[in-house]
Amino acid sequence: MNIVVDPDLQAYIDPLTPDEYAALERSLLAEGCRDALVLWGELLVDGHNRHAICQKHGLPFQTVQSQLFQSLEDVHLWMIDQHLGRRSMSDFQRGVLALRKREIIEQRRAAYLATSAAQAPAPEAAGAPADDLPWEGEATPAIAALTQPFKSREDIARAARLSSNQVVMIEKIHKQAAPEVVSAVKAGALSLNAAAAVASLPAQEQQEAASEGMQGLKQAAKRVREAKRKSRPAVPEEAAPADVPDAPATEGDELQRLRQQVAQLTAENRQLKQQVATLLERQLAPGFGA
Repeated sequence: MNIVVDPDLQAYIDPLTPDEYAALERSLLAEGCRDALVLWGELLVDGHNRHAICQKHGLPFQTVQSQLFQSLEDVHLWMIDQHLGRRSMSDFQRGVLALRKREIIEQRRAAYLATSAAQAPAPEAAGAPADDLPWEGEATPAIAALTQPFKSREDIARAARLSSNQVVMIEKIHKQAAPEVVSAVKAGALSLNAAAAVASLPAQEQQEAASEGMQGLKQAAKRVREAKRKSRPAVPEEAAPADVPDAPATEGDELQRLRQQVAQLTAENRQLKQQVATLLERQLAPGFGA
């Protein structure tokens, strides 16, 4: 059997840590390779670590041909969703994978719209919502299910099991952080919050901070936070909240408002029930209406 290992595809997902790889190797040596490797033709799609370990120790393994894929993009989408479900993936890794998924989906949708616009009147002109277009093309149902558009940052957060705020930080790190900062986050030595703060600095300053080790990066993050804190306009203490026009309500303010509204409606409902009960008592009383 000829199995082709594509280095780019193998590196598409962050590799296992040395400890994770060693644990997998011990498991395969003790129990054998129980899960089949996934192939697309001769291309190895899933099971690169198992394949390498089995080859090293001469262990037998099984393969299965996937009928899901029609393009390398399909392979990438499938790989992303498989690894988004891994417990060992860090928050940062899941966030990056979700952002990659969004990028693939947006590129595929843009390509479909460009092709359809060149061949016929745009479907939007006929009233079809853009998000309901059949832009998945000839993808299999399983792959088409992975290509539903991310309409908001909340969709990305939901796919990666993160908060929207975490997605914002990961996107900033992914786009702006120096390689040293990204490595520190992946290693778990630097928090998302600190890495996002450092990522707001020019690349040279990030590298200078990284040259001082983790302490340098943490100090740089602290300086950025302090600078942001000082740059915020001070609100006079005597000014009541009503004196600040157009201040957007926070999530906590909105929750408190809703709780107060529920309490008010509950009290009104209780009063109405009491009034109804009083009227019923009067109707049942002797001589009522005589």
